[in-house]
Amino acid sequence: MSQSIEYGNLMHRALRRLIQEVLEDVRDNGLPGEHHFFITFDTRHPDVNIADWLMERYPSDMTVVMQHWYDNLEITDDGFSVTLNFGDAPEPLYIPFESIKTFVDPSVEFGLRFESQSDEDGEDLDEETDDTTVEELEIPETEVEAVPAATDADVVSLDSFRKK
Repeated sequence: MSQSIEYGNLMHRALRRLIQEVLEDVRDNGLPGEHHFFITFDTRHPDVNIADWLMERYPSDMTVVMQHWYDNLEITDDGFSVTLNFGDAPEPLYIPFESIKTFVDPSVEFGLRFESQSDEDGEDLDEETDDTTVEELEIPETEVEAVPAATDADVVSLDSFRKK
Protein backbone atom coordinates (compact mmCIF):
# COMPACT_ATOMS: atom_id res chain seq x y z
CA MET A 1 0.00 0.00 0.00
CA SER A 2 1.43 3.38 -0.95
CA GLN A 3 1.88 6.14 1.62
CA SER A 4 -0.24 8.61 -0.32
CA ILE A 5 -2.66 8.96 -3.21
CA GLU A 6 -0.81 10.10 -6.32
CA TYR A 7 -3.35 12.65 -7.56
CA GLY A 8 -0.95 14.08 -10.14
CA ASN A 9 -0.46 10.73 -11.83
CA LEU A 10 -4.18 9.94 -11.69
CA MET A 11 -5.04 13.28 -13.29
CA HIS A 12 -2.30 12.78 -15.85
CA ARG A 13 -3.81 9.47 -16.97
CA ALA A 14 -7.38 10.83 -16.96
CA LEU A 15 -6.52 13.79 -19.17
CA ARG A 16 -4.53 11.63 -21.58
CA ARG A 17 -7.67 9.46 -21.77
CA LEU A 18 -9.64 12.62 -22.62
CA ILE A 19 -7.29 13.22 -25.59
CA GLN A 20 -7.77 9.58 -26.62
CA GLU A 21 -11.57 9.98 -26.57
CA VAL A 22 -11.43 13.22 -28.56
CA LEU A 23 -9.25 11.58 -31.22
CA GLU A 24 -11.54 8.54 -31.34
CA ASP A 25 -14.49 10.84 -32.00
CA VAL A 26 -12.54 12.64 -34.75
CA ARG A 27 -11.61 9.29 -36.27
CA ASP A 28 -15.26 8.21 -36.29
CA ASN A 29 -16.93 11.51 -37.21
CA GLY A 30 -14.27 13.90 -38.55
CA LEU A 31 -13.34 17.30 -37.14
CA PRO A 32 -16.54 19.27 -36.43
CA GLY A 33 -16.86 22.94 -37.38
CA GLU A 34 -13.69 24.97 -36.90
CA HIS A 35 -12.04 22.51 -34.48
CA HIS A 36 -8.38 21.75 -35.07
CA PHE A 37 -5.50 20.65 -32.88
CA PHE A 38 -1.95 21.72 -32.15
CA ILE A 39 -0.23 18.72 -30.56
CA THR A 40 3.29 19.10 -29.20
CA PHE A 41 5.12 15.91 -28.29
CA ASP A 42 8.54 14.79 -27.10
CA THR A 43 10.33 13.26 -30.09
CA ARG A 44 12.82 11.61 -27.69
CA HIS A 45 10.15 9.35 -26.21
CA PRO A 46 11.26 5.78 -27.01
CA ASP A 47 7.94 4.81 -28.62
CA VAL A 48 7.63 7.85 -30.93
CA ASN A 49 7.85 6.74 -34.54
CA ILE A 50 8.53 9.48 -37.10
CA ALA A 51 10.63 9.68 -40.25
CA ASP A 52 14.38 10.06 -39.73
CA TRP A 53 14.41 13.46 -41.44
CA LEU A 54 11.73 14.72 -39.04
CA MET A 55 13.70 13.38 -36.05
CA GLU A 56 16.80 15.21 -37.31
CA ARG A 57 14.85 18.44 -37.79
CA TYR A 58 13.02 18.18 -34.42
CA PRO A 59 15.41 16.38 -32.04
CA SER A 60 13.57 17.24 -28.80
CA ASP A 61 9.95 18.15 -29.52
CA MET A 62 7.65 18.80 -32.43
CA THR A 63 4.26 20.44 -32.88
CA VAL A 64 1.88 19.04 -35.48
CA VAL A 65 -1.43 20.44 -36.65
CA MET A 66 -4.48 18.33 -37.37
CA GLN A 67 -6.85 20.48 -39.36
CA HIS A 68 -7.58 20.36 -43.07
CA TRP A 69 -5.82 17.20 -44.16
CA TYR A 70 -4.92 14.11 -42.20
CA ASP A 71 -5.33 10.43 -43.01
CA ASN A 72 -5.14 6.98 -41.45
CA LEU A 73 -5.98 8.14 -37.93
CA GLU A 74 -5.77 5.11 -35.67
CA ILE A 75 -5.99 5.19 -31.89
CA THR A 76 -4.88 2.63 -29.32
CA ASP A 77 -4.81 2.78 -25.53
CA ASP A 78 -1.14 3.80 -25.71
CA GLY A 79 -1.10 6.36 -28.53
CA PHE A 80 -2.23 7.25 -32.01
CA SER A 81 -0.94 7.10 -35.54
CA VAL A 82 -1.80 9.56 -38.25
CA THR A 83 -0.52 10.49 -41.68
CA LEU A 84 0.12 14.23 -42.09
CA ASN A 85 1.28 16.26 -45.07
CA PHE A 86 4.76 17.81 -44.91
CA GLY A 87 5.43 19.89 -48.03
CA ASP A 88 3.18 17.70 -50.20
CA ALA A 89 4.81 14.56 -48.82
CA PRO A 90 2.51 12.40 -46.65
CA GLU A 91 4.35 11.06 -43.60
CA PRO A 92 3.02 8.52 -41.09
CA LEU A 93 3.61 9.35 -37.41
CA TYR A 94 3.07 7.36 -34.24
CA ILE A 95 2.67 9.51 -31.11
CA PRO A 96 2.33 7.83 -27.70
CA PHE A 97 -0.03 9.64 -25.35
CA GLU A 98 2.77 9.74 -22.75
CA SER A 99 4.91 11.81 -25.13
CA ILE A 100 2.34 14.60 -25.49
CA LYS A 101 3.43 17.89 -23.91
CA THR A 102 0.53 20.10 -25.05
CA PHE A 103 -2.82 19.56 -26.70
CA VAL A 104 -4.57 22.74 -27.87
CA ASP A 105 -7.81 23.34 -29.75
CA PRO A 106 -7.66 27.10 -30.41
CA SER A 107 -11.13 27.14 -32.00
CA VAL A 108 -12.65 26.85 -28.51
CA GLU A 109 -9.69 28.18 -26.51
CA PHE A 110 -9.04 24.82 -24.86
CA GLY A 111 -5.67 23.40 -24.05
CA LEU A 112 -3.78 21.05 -21.79
CA ARG A 113 -0.11 21.22 -20.83
CA PHE A 114 1.59 18.24 -19.26
CA GLU A 115 4.67 19.14 -17.23
CA SER A 116 7.03 16.84 -15.39
CA GLN A 117 8.95 17.85 -12.34
CA SER A 118 12.65 17.15 -12.69
CA ASP A 119 15.16 15.88 -10.23
CA GLU A 120 18.12 17.99 -9.08
CA ASP A 121 20.18 17.10 -12.18
CA GLY A 122 17.41 18.29 -14.49
CA GLU A 123 16.55 14.75 -15.59
CA ASP A 124 12.92 13.66 -15.71
CA LEU A 125 12.00 11.34 -12.92
CA ASP A 126 10.81 7.81 -13.59
CA GLU A 127 7.12 7.67 -14.41
CA GLU A 128 6.49 5.63 -11.27
CA THR A 129 7.88 8.40 -9.06
CA ASP A 130 7.02 11.32 -11.34
CA ASP A 131 4.85 13.97 -9.73
CA THR A 132 3.34 15.06 -13.02
CA THR A 133 1.34 18.24 -12.99
CA VAL A 134 -1.27 19.10 -15.56
CA GLU A 135 -2.44 22.62 -16.24
CA GLU A 136 -5.49 23.66 -18.19
CA LEU A 137 -4.40 26.25 -20.73
CA GLU A 138 -6.30 29.03 -22.29
CA ILE A 139 -3.75 29.29 -25.12
CA PRO A 140 0.05 28.95 -24.84
CA GLU A 141 1.99 32.21 -24.51
CA THR A 142 4.54 31.40 -27.22
CA GLU A 143 4.23 31.14 -30.94
CA VAL A 144 3.87 27.66 -32.34
CA GLU A 145 7.30 26.60 -33.46
CA ALA A 146 8.38 23.54 -35.41
CA VAL A 147 5.12 23.21 -37.30
CA PRO A 148 5.98 21.77 -40.68
CA ALA A 149 3.61 23.30 -43.19
CA ALA A 150 2.33 21.98 -46.49
CA THR A 151 3.65 25.17 -48.12
CA ASP A 152 6.27 27.77 -47.26
CA ALA A 153 3.92 29.43 -44.75
CA ASP A 154 4.99 31.58 -41.82
CA VAL A 155 5.08 30.26 -38.26
CA VAL A 156 1.56 30.38 -36.88
CA SER A 157 1.05 32.76 -33.95
CA LEU A 158 -1.61 31.78 -31.45
CA ASP A 159 -2.06 35.41 -30.39
CA SER A 160 -4.89 35.84 -32.88
CA PHE A 161 -6.80 33.05 -31.14
CA ARG A 162 -6.51 34.52 -27.62
CA LYS A 163 -9.55 35.74 -25.80
CA LYS A 164 -9.39 39.55 -25.59
